[in-house]
Amino acid sequence: MFGDFQLEDIAKKRIVVAMSGGVDSSVVAALAAKSGAEVIGVTLQLYDHGAAVGRTGSCCAGQDIRDARAVADRLGIAHYVFDYESQFRDSVIADFADEYAAGRTPIPCVRCNQGVKFTDLFGIARDLGADCLATGHYVRRVMGADGPELHRAIDPARDQSYFLFATTDDQLAYLRFPLGGMEKAAVRAIATEYGLGVAAKPDSQDICFVPDGDYAKIVRKLRPEAAEPGEIVDLEGQVLGQHKGLIHFTVGQRRGIEIGGSPEPLYVVRLDPAERRLIVGPRRALAVRAAMLDDCNWIGPRGDGPVTAKVRSLAKPVPARIEGDAVVFEQPEYGVAPGQAAVLYRGDRVLGGGWIRETVAAEALAA
Repeated sequence: MFGDFQLEDIAKKRIVVAMSGGVDSSVVAALAAKSGAEVIGVTLQLYDHGAAVGRTGSCCAGQDIRDARAVADRLGIAHYVFDYESQFRDSVIADFADEYAAGRTPIPCVRCNQGVKFTDLFGIARDLGADCLATGHYVRRVMGADGPELHRAIDPARDQSYFLFATTDDQLAYLRFPLGGMEKAAVRAIATEYGLGVAAKPDSQDICFVPDGDYAKIVRKLRPEAAEPGEIVDLEGQVLGQHKGLIHFTVGQRRGIEIGGSPEPLYVVRLDPAERRLIVGPRRALAVRAAMLDDCNWIGPRGDGPVTAKVRSLAKPVPARIEGDAVVFEQPEYGVAPGQAAVLYRGDRVLGGGWIRETVAAEALAA
C-alpha cells in the first residue's frame, strides 16, 4: 500500500510528513505510520495565531493546525508546528501583490511550493534526519532510466502536476507522493477506516490566504497604487471607458468590462500598469502562437519528441514544441497571461516549464 516510499528495510527509516490539516496529508500520515517507519508530522504555521483562530477553507490556519495535531495524536506519531508566517508573507503574499501591481497574473501555490514548502520544509525534514519527505499532492513519482520522474496523477480531476513544475531533481529524489495513484473517494475511505476526524472535511478552496475569494482586497492593502482607476482602450488606443483598478482584471477576462455599443464581446488583451490602461479587443486578439519563458526548470533530461503545454491550471495540455526559452503552440492558444506558468509534458511525464514573461500574438506572426 505504501510502496511509493521505495526504501529498503522501511521499519528502520524515518519519514517526515507535511501535514496541512486536510484529509489528503492526514491519510499520507496514516499510510506512513502503517508502513512501520518512524513518522514525524510537520505543520507550518503561515498565519499569526490571532488571525488564524477559527479559520477554515484554507490550509495551515488555526483550525487546520488543531486538526493536524488531532490526527497525529490518533496515529500515535510525533507532530511539530513551525512558525513560518514572516517567510510566507515575504516570499508568497508580497510576491502575489507585486505581480498584480505589475499587470501579471500570479500563481502563489507554485511560489509556496518553490519556497516555504519545498525549500524550508526540506531543511526541516533533513534536520530531523528524515529519509524522505511525503506530501499529499496528487502527482506520481515514477522511477525511470535516468532516475525519478514526475508524472500526472491517475485521477485527472485531482492532478496537481501543474503546480509542481519547479520541483528540482534533488527535491524529487527526496519527495514521496503516495496519493498520486489514488482517487479522492479512496483517500476519504482510508481516512474513515483509520477513524480520522478529517475524513469528511471539505477540500481547501481558492488561494489559501484569500479564503473569501477577494484577492483584490489583499493587493489593495499591500499595493494601493494597483487599485487606482484608469482608461479602457481598444487595440488602436482609442479610449472606450474607465476601469476601477487593474487588480480586478486578467488577460482573457470578459466579465467587468462595462462598455456598451461594441459590435462584439470585448476581452482583456493586455494590461499596461505604467499608464494604468486596460487594453481590450475581440476574442481573436487573444490568439497566441508563442510564449516567452523565464526561470525555466527541467526535471531530468528533456529528450526528443512531441510535447504538450499547459498554460493555466485548469487548461487542457495542447500540442507544442520547445524553442530555446519559448514554447510555440501548434495551434493558436487563448487566454495566455504573463505571470502564469507554461508547463510541458511528454505523455504523462512532467518535463518542467517556466514563467510566462510575454506572449507573441498569432496575428503578429502571420504578418
